[in-house]
Amino acid sequence: MELTGDQLKLAETQLKRYLPQSLQVYGYLVLINRSDKADPVKVLVDKWPEFSVIICRPQYEKKGDLFKDTQIFANDEGVLKETIKKSSVFEWTRYICLGISLHQTDVLKAVASEKEVPSKELAVCHMMILEDVSDLPPIDSSGISLGSLDESHTGLVNQMWKFAKNDEAVRMIRNMLANFPSCCVLDAEGKPVSWIMSYPTCAMGMLYTLPEHRGKGYAKVLVSTMAKRFHAEGYPVYCFIEEENVVSYKLFKSLGFTEDPSYRATWFHFNDL
Repeated sequence: MELTGDQLKLAETQLKRYLPQSLQVYGYLVLINRSDKADPVKVLVDKWPEFSVIICRPQYEKKGDLFKDTQIFANDEGVLKETIKKSSVFEWTRYICLGISLHQTDVLKAVASEKEVPSKELAVCHMMILEDVSDLPPIDSSGISLGSLDESHTGLVNQMWKFAKNDEAVRMIRNMLANFPSCCVLDAEGKPVSWIMSYPTCAMGMLYTLPEHRGKGYAKVLVSTMAKRFHAEGYPVYCFIEEENVVSYKLFKSLGFTEDPSYRATWFHFNDL
């Protein structure tokens, strides 16, 4: 069943019961319910109003849209398996990039194996959450010029993002820059040298500082600034850190972000682009 209108608002409320595990889907619904710039997404449930599986599936209009993630939250793995096997939920013959809880990946692999679909794990991440914005430490940003990225910076971001191995991510990044909050540090010529963006799930991400500008505390200023902005607008404040990215993990921990140690988020892709 596809949810619309007031059903989406009720689903957002219901997902609060399962935070933080439901945060990715919850973040999608927060934006859908509050912003006219939210990405077009089909929100599907196995049943209504009490659901066991909820899926946020982006609408793929052009090839570059394939980089937009499908997000799943499920509290019943048996129902999850039966749901995602249906052709009305996923077209298993095409490329799918999907985010889900790490402990549910065996379900994805089993369905992909049944359908003879190749799969690959892209990343396993800590989900870092700032529960209270007052936990942010005081940060001196004097002398630092802050601004926002815009669509003219698409190429720069794409060039530095580790997952953008070709130009297929350009459309996604341009969409993020046009419609979702970002923050950057500008040099004396007004060019971005450090930046952070946000995904359609409300998660902060793509934090990056040009190598020659590292060690100046820019990342702390950007994360703190974005966290305060998200909090003021009523959005959840969270991000994902790849397990091997120890530097970023320590950064967010130092800024008051915490995690549920029993939970990991993971991304898979099925079929090739």
